[in-house]
Amino acid sequence: MSESGINRRDFLKVLGLGGSSLALTGCGNTDIRSGDEVIMPNVQPEDFVVPGLSVYYASTCRQCGSACGVMGRVREGRVLKMEGNPASRISGGKICGLGQAAVQVQYNPDRLTQPMMKVGSSLQPISWDKAMALLDEKTGPKSGIKGEEFGFLTGAMSGHLNVLTQNYMESLDSRNHYVYEALSPAISLAANRRVYGVDQPRLHFDKAKLIVSFGADFLGTGASPVHFAAEYAKFRKAPRGTLVQIEPKMTMTGGNADRWIAIIPGTEGVFALGIANQLLKHSEFTGTVPADIVDLVSKYDADTVSRITGVRSELVGHVASLLWEKTPSLVISGASVEGHAHGVQNAVAVQLLNQILGNVGKTIDGQAQSPFPQLSPAAGSFSALKAMNEKMGADEFKAVFIHGANPVFTAPSFMGFRDNLRKVPFKVAFVNALDETAEECDLVLPIFTAVEEFGSNVAWYQPEGVEITIQQPLMNQLYPDTRSMGDIMLNLVKARKADEYKAWPDFFSYLKTAIINIKPVVKYTDTDEHFWYDTLSNGVIHVDGAPQQVSAKFAATDLRLPASANAQDPVYPFYLVPSERHYFRDGRHANCGWLQESPDPMTTIVWDSWAEIHPKTAASMGIKEGDWLEIASQNGMLKVKAYVFPGIHPDAISIPLGQGHESLGRYAKGVGVNPFRILNPVFEKDTGELALYGTRVSVRKTGNSEIVVKDEGPVNTQMGRKLVVTLPADVAQLSKEI
Repeated sequence: MSESGINRRDFLKVLGLGGSSLALTGCGNTDIRSGDEVIMPNVQPEDFVVPGLSVYYASTCRQCGSACGVMGRVREGRVLKMEGNPASRISGGKICGLGQAAVQVQYNPDRLTQPMMKVGSSLQPISWDKAMALLDEKTGPKSGIKGEEFGFLTGAMSGHLNVLTQNYMESLDSRNHYVYEALSPAISLAANRRVYGVDQPRLHFDKAKLIVSFGADFLGTGASPVHFAAEYAKFRKAPRGTLVQIEPKMTMTGGNADRWIAIIPGTEGVFALGIANQLLKHSEFTGTVPADIVDLVSKYDADTVSRITGVRSELVGHVASLLWEKTPSLVISGASVEGHAHGVQNAVAVQLLNQILGNVGKTIDGQAQSPFPQLSPAAGSFSALKAMNEKMGADEFKAVFIHGANPVFTAPSFMGFRDNLRKVPFKVAFVNALDETAEECDLVLPIFTAVEEFGSNVAWYQPEGVEITIQQPLMNQLYPDTRSMGDIMLNLVKARKADEYKAWPDFFSYLKTAIINIKPVVKYTDTDEHFWYDTLSNGVIHVDGAPQQVSAKFAATDLRLPASANAQDPVYPFYLVPSERHYFRDGRHANCGWLQESPDPMTTIVWDSWAEIHPKTAASMGIKEGDWLEIASQNGMLKVKAYVFPGIHPDAISIPLGQGHESLGRYAKGVGVNPFRILNPVFEKDTGELALYGTRVSVRKTGNSEIVVKDEGPVNTQMGRKLVVTLPADVAQLSKEI
């Protein structure tokens, strides 16, 4: 078998399969006649399409990083709807509203449909030939560009597109691949590595009788919301599990909790240590942690914890008693816990409870180890953006590429990212729509949407074994002047390493070769062609593997949290809680009209931004719903309407993320405000990550007022009848129920 003139090890590395135990057999992939096959399900619909009858194709949802397997419903060559793929262990045949909206991404009227080049101060349409000639002139082998002069910023990536990106950076001898996520899990991953030695442990909701969640919105914006929703449903079945949610602002998960506890932002770790203090008084927990940790925890008595966290002292003992009574349990933390200067310490304190309670090995264990580490996801971080921004500010780059991220929109104003990007002589964006970052670039290349493209994906949360989800076109490309990002990356690599990649004229043939070479690992015994088409039909490849054994390790130095109440700030007295919305995430989906029209699950507000303020705080300041407020930090000010909401701590103000675009399209531009802009330069001390919840703000009434547009209408009634009667929490006496 020919391997394009390279040895077996390098051949596998090129395919993203290096380091595996694969054995290439005979001529196992010689039936791939690259260029002779055209796999376009809808090119000749008359061959198999019955008018009015839908057909389904398996693919992968790319709306978030969960990599859920999906089935696209196609009729007359057009994808009409997305459903879950029952063969996927991640999605389990289910899908969320964000996944359904992938169809609107495909047909969005503001999609970029042709290449554009900066002429003067504006972008003008050009041909692909001219665009690729310019790309080659500025970054090709004859351009003379050096590796240290080139940077590539991407969003979180996995699968074979990630492999090609890494191979391209190696061909340039560049280490400047920056993986950036505005809503990064980097602090959580760092805390997990410190405690468990793995990036992400596996969580068994269905084995727990009690879940205590410190700000983990696993039903809304977690690592795998569709999967976690299914696991949560099992948890709720008889015997019914109990959920306690502790957070400064009520999330969708908090709205489903049996008990919701408001807490001062950043003090969740102290509350966890207070619970640990109570638990360690029980003899059965003696010896679960070292003596120096027992000594440290002893300082956090209920009254001390109450002063620091703002939570009534009796609730410390109440949650501890629930954990003592209901076993096994599961204790988890989320973004609002981790997004502070001491975020890792907060998360480690929360995980300490699992160690004391003996949950490790019962409701928490490790994920299976992937045989293909090159396909594993590269999680993004703010630190990556910061490093790139500093190099741009120092004029170290001659060219940068940007794909899968919109840093001009998500970077806080203190970074000066837009100005630094303008210093780079040649900037290229690979996008579906002209966002704020693309508007600043010199060359903008229109790429396929997820429903038009081949690809492979690996989620960073794997519930069982390792699942590789396969992406295939659900329909032909809608616009002739858009191209596959996979094809673009393959051509860029081939321009520098032609011999190694000459066997593959396109990304489809490259991907097919790579997938077929996985066959020995999954013990498939039929032909290569049958394996390929079975894989496309199923949409997933399952690699079985036993969960890694994990054990928890703690050091007192990782639990250094304040033992006194936080000092008040008279200028900026409120904590800003920039809440992530499931539909908008970091704002990339804001130009979807259907998502703009979808009501926020906690407030029912549509098409806008708002500032959530507690009723007692609002009353003390004379604020009513709809009043325009000035929310100011040390780095900027936003004007936004007030929404009086009991599900928030009285000392906090929450503004949802994702709105406030200056570009992106007609449904996003000019709608709402962008809280990213006013964040302060507060960083998590161990990781250097931006402390997303570490900004303090002031609030001032402007004197103007306007109706807040909500799906429920101006009053909580339907057809003039009040269907749900509400009671104050003290009247309902919830503490006696759970």
